Amino acid sequence: EARLGRPLSRCDEEKEGGRKEVSHDLAPLTCWLCDRPLGDIVQWHHPIPKAKKGKVKVPIHPICHKTIHANFTNNELARIGDNVAVIRAHPAIGKFVTWIANKPADFDAPTR
Repeated sequence: EARLGRPLSRCDEEKEGGRKEVSHDLAPLTCWLCDRPLGDIVQWHHPIPKAKKGKVKVPIHPICHKTIHANFTNNELARIGDNVAVIRAHPAIGKFVTWIANKPADFDAPTR
């Protein structure tokens, strides 16, 4: 079963003795911003804001989501698009990504 509506990464079907066996090997979801594995709480971020007609959503930690919106306006995010490298190059985001790198998946803290 897909977790949080994500598609299965691989579905192998084998026939054994007349019955079909299905094995699901799910690739772990990782955060779009920090690349850490996601925990139990996942948010979906629109790289191009919905208010700017963005349709694509990416999985992200709540703390990473708050950090993006604390540092960029919707207009800035619309101009950047889905280029995560540009977002990571922002000094505050770069510092945040380095700081969060070794934290547990469900770590949360206040953002500024």
